[in-house]
Amino acid sequence: MIRDANVNDVPVIRDLINSHAERNRMLFRSLADLYESVGSFKVFEADGQVVGCCSLHVYWWDIAEVKSLAVHDDHQGRGAGRELVKAVIEMGRQYKVGRIFTLTLEKDFFVKLGFEQVPMDSLPLKVWSDCVHCPKQDCCDEIALLFELGGK
Repeated sequence: MIRDANVNDVPVIRDLINSHAERNRMLFRSLADLYESVGSFKVFEADGQVVGCCSLHVYWWDIAEVKSLAVHDDHQGRGAGRELVKAVIEMGRQYKVGRIFTLTLEKDFFVKLGFEQVPMDSLPLKVWSDCVHCPKQDCCDEIALLFELGGK
């Protein structure tokens, strides 16, 4: 089941994200950062437990990012990630954002959902706001992908 995250979910969201970050699959997120952005998160619940999370970060009137997609290892390959991404795409539609991007190591997963690869420098707001502080800045191995939502 997909639902909006709430403050009680934040410690689990942090653990999910940081377990992937420990394996260099994404960046670490602090509790403070997650509490501040809890409203941008969707969670996937299975048997009453949060086993996945994903957020939509709006950068500007026309662009947002799929961020912090993480699914517990025991639940991968069962569709939770796909459903979470679909849920944040729907958030983008509700917000009337024209484009949604992601930076990922899982290109094929996102391509199956309709994202297309784009050059990293086509995302200047991301590059200047987040990438400049990233420890991978000089040796980034992530792939930029874009999903066009179309007109307003």
